[in-house]
Amino acid sequence: MHHNLLLILSLLFAVFLLVMLAQRIKIAYPIFLVLAGLGISFIPGIPLLHLDPELIFLIFLPPLLYEAAWYTSWNDFWKWKRPIALLAFGLVFFTSVVVAYASSSFIPGFTLALGFLLGGIVSPPDAVAAATVLKGMSVPKRVMTILEGESLVNDASSLIVFKFALAAVLTGTFSMHEATAQFFLVAGMGIAIGLAGAHILYITHRFLPTTPAIDAALTVMTPYILFLAAEQFHYSGVMAVVSGGLFMSYRAHEVFKTGSTRMNMLGVWTTMIFVMNALVFVLIGLELPEIIAGLGAYSLADGVTYGLAISAIVIALRFLWVYPAAHVPRWLSAKARQDPSPGWKGPLVISWAGMRGVVSLATALSIPMLMSDGIAFPQRNLIIFITFVVIFVTLVVQGLTLPFVIKLIRLKEIDVIIPEEEQQAAIQLRLDNVALKLLDEKFADSLKENELVGFYKSSLEGRVRNTEARLQSLECVETEQQEIERYHTVLLTIYQQHRKELFRLRKEKHYSDEAIRKAELQLDLDELKITGAEH
Repeated sequence: MHHNLLLILSLLFAVFLLVMLAQRIKIAYPIFLVLAGLGISFIPGIPLLHLDPELIFLIFLPPLLYEAAWYTSWNDFWKWKRPIALLAFGLVFFTSVVVAYASSSFIPGFTLALGFLLGGIVSPPDAVAAATVLKGMSVPKRVMTILEGESLVNDASSLIVFKFALAAVLTGTFSMHEATAQFFLVAGMGIAIGLAGAHILYITHRFLPTTPAIDAALTVMTPYILFLAAEQFHYSGVMAVVSGGLFMSYRAHEVFKTGSTRMNMLGVWTTMIFVMNALVFVLIGLELPEIIAGLGAYSLADGVTYGLAISAIVIALRFLWVYPAAHVPRWLSAKARQDPSPGWKGPLVISWAGMRGVVSLATALSIPMLMSDGIAFPQRNLIIFITFVVIFVTLVVQGLTLPFVIKLIRLKEIDVIIPEEEQQAAIQLRLDNVALKLLDEKFADSLKENELVGFYKSSLEGRVRNTEARLQSLECVETEQQEIERYHTVLLTIYQQHRKELFRLRKEKHYSDEAIRKAELQLDLDELKITGAEH
């Protein structure tokens, strides 16, 4: 046990070094993760690692889904719900069906149920991969919103397909009519349980005397609680996590009221998700030699051939689906025509950005070793190997070429978007007006009696005094500690009102969630200057 743990930690450290190299040469780090997983499998004498497949599914998928839901902009998601739904549900089911029939037709011994299992695994693109590859590039807001929203919902829809296909393989029976009815029941009740659980956790965070450490720990526990609660009643834990994550994200301004709490959570979740992404590829590297050895009647060349064929199929299917999905609704609906036409460039980027990643890999690794009667699960190693090949091809080939495609077609913004700098300036103006109004209405006495409060109002009105003057004022001998504390109270009260105003701005939908989040982050930093980091 100690030896295996030391080995995993050493490999993780090596992967981190590769990620640092990826950042240095400006290549998306998920590409290096899949290369690292492949490289680990070639290390001579690498010990084999056996992990419980159910444990992999439980440990990795709930937080990965919850984190994706947390950073999804609900306003943008709802605005582009039609293309997101067409990709997240329509394309997933389309891909699953085609992959199922295609794989069962040209892979010897592959049944239709196994084909659906493979289709459910390889159908969802990865949000982290797309966002990392496109980071810093001039990509239209609509394209990024659709890719992020699709990656959130299609994880849920593909995992439901995976669960149904897995049940069909284990039981040997499948009815499309029953599966369709069961799908809506399982998904709907999963959403209901996720929202109910999220309300309970919302009350816990908001009304009980938590600390930043407790809040961060509870957010880590939340996806597991929601997932296990839904699975306990045989409903979709995936939909519970996604719906609960969206609810908690939307109510975050009410739940996490201090800057130290939000900054603490940001650090915890950023670190945890990054380590999980790296760890999954380390695990596949450790299991890959055994997976290859366990291909049975299939040679390594056969596995690579099947993987390349499935990769070509999922890439082609995305093109075949995205262009009609982008334009056909505009021919059928006058409402859809109100938005500018996506043209051919935006759909091209969305089509080529369908890179598979960690969710597909974790799902493949979660396939059970044995059937219910104790015999080996059919074609398990082949399915995992094909999944790895699909991830490798889509991440490395599409991930490396996507930036060049964007530069080549000279992709530009097609929607009317307020420039981010203008949004930040408008938001700051709104917040300054709120502060001035609050100072006049609630702190009139302090304006007359407290030099620091008066100075703060002057800085809001003119922004003309510099930092040295403020430091001189704070260090002045006549400045009593009580006045400084009162000044801090005034600022903290204003910052609290600023948060409420930012929430109203989010509801008004005039500004992007990214611009509002940056303003909120600045509030957090300003608050931490007064309160310091809480533990």
